Amino acid sequence: MSATAFPNTPPEGRVLRRGDLHACVRDPVLDTMTFLNEITHRYPDAISFAPGRPYDGFFDIEQVFDHLRGYLGHLAGLGRTPAEVRTALYQYGPTAGQIRGIVADSLRADEGIDVPPESVVVTVGAQEAMLLVLRALVAGPEDVVLVTSPCYSGITGAARLLGATVVPVDEDEHGFSLTELETVIARERAAGRRPRALYVIPDHSNPSGNTLDRDTRDRLLAAAERHGLLIIEDSPYRRVSPGTPLPTLKSLDRSRTVVHLGSYSKTVFPGARVGFAVADQEVVDEDGRTGLLADELTRIKSMVTVNTSSLSQAVVAGALLAADGRLSTLNAEPAAYYGDAMNTTLRCLDARLPAARREALGVRWNRPAGGFFLTVRVPFRADNAALARSAEKFGVLWTPLSYFYPDGGGEHALRLSTSYLTKAEIEEGTARLADFIEAQSAADQDLAPAPADIRRG
Repeated sequence: MSATAFPNTPPEGRVLRRGDLHACVRDPVLDTMTFLNEITHRYPDAISFAPGRPYDGFFDIEQVFDHLRGYLGHLAGLGRTPAEVRTALYQYGPTAGQIRGIVADSLRADEGIDVPPESVVVTVGAQEAMLLVLRALVAGPEDVVLVTSPCYSGITGAARLLGATVVPVDEDEHGFSLTELETVIARERAAGRRPRALYVIPDHSNPSGNTLDRDTRDRLLAAAERHGLLIIEDSPYRRVSPGTPLPTLKSLDRSRTVVHLGSYSKTVFPGARVGFAVADQEVVDEDGRTGLLADELTRIKSMVTVNTSSLSQAVVAGALLAADGRLSTLNAEPAAYYGDAMNTTLRCLDARLPAARREALGVRWNRPAGGFFLTVRVPFRADNAALARSAEKFGVLWTPLSYFYPDGGGEHALRLSTSYLTKAEIEEGTARLADFIEAQSAADQDLAPAPADIRRG
């Protein structure tokens, strides 16, 4: 090939134009975590309320080996030969997962979700489960996915990668507006679009921290059945919260309306990257043959990740078996810790910004009973520039809530994550945050334009 074949090619190789790549690479939602990571590395001494991670203090390296041995012993107890046990650990394994039965047993024991193992697909974290479900459900340009707003950025990011349209449904003070849902469904159908599913985190939602009450859950299921809408229920925070949780939507589901997503990243450990989807909806093909939605997700997965790591599945299965399938037992101590972390954060915020002071400033926050997150409303723009000032001048990090609004919004709010910090760090971090809020509110007040009558004077 001649040197003039590509006249604009630099000596080091071919250059691609970003504009020639898929539009998703330019989507701002894909840059949000990058900015947070950059800020975190730039200010390593800052106390960070940003990462939604489990607390490192509960991880013990020896547990990994214990769980692994427990699962291998389980296989031997089932009569598997040494060669079969070796294959289960070292080879690719079935695409839908080799611990489906253990996952199904755990869901039955802990959540009252009674489904056959065939309806479970073991995935690479819940993120892959979202991708598979969206790819299966969004069949054409008229199909749209409804999401609560604010919304976990993982579902909107997956939709952008697939070119799927996301339509927000605003939360209200109770965590979800059913009136808004009805309005959005009617509007989308009037425009010739087909709402396929609604994504929701019913328990201690990310980012808001809100939880749907029992009445809202029942009414949401009834509305979904009435409109022929599937609910994608994401449930990562139920078993990292103190007390007895409300029933999952899936356990209340009597018409196979709910696709239930779960993850062991918060409850066992994030590095395993094991999640699952429960998709027991019946699918009928053109010849009248029936199967499950889980079968269709498995077909898609075979072209995405082939299978979920056998080693990771083995460790997660060993953890479940050691607790008789009950994450509630396995996570009793961490759940108490996270509940105390949330209460400590709320108590410190109350002390640093008492009711009268925050009313004067125009600051307020919600009071989640569990989970990792709470939302703070502030009178100034809580954007990337404000976050950079907070890190540099006050040594405290948080996440702009605007990251979680698919169509814009949340500019005057921030998300705090309480899970990753010690009690001492929370006390110091909330003091720094209060100082930042006071200073930023005062600065914004100084920059505000004067009233018209004063300016004329």
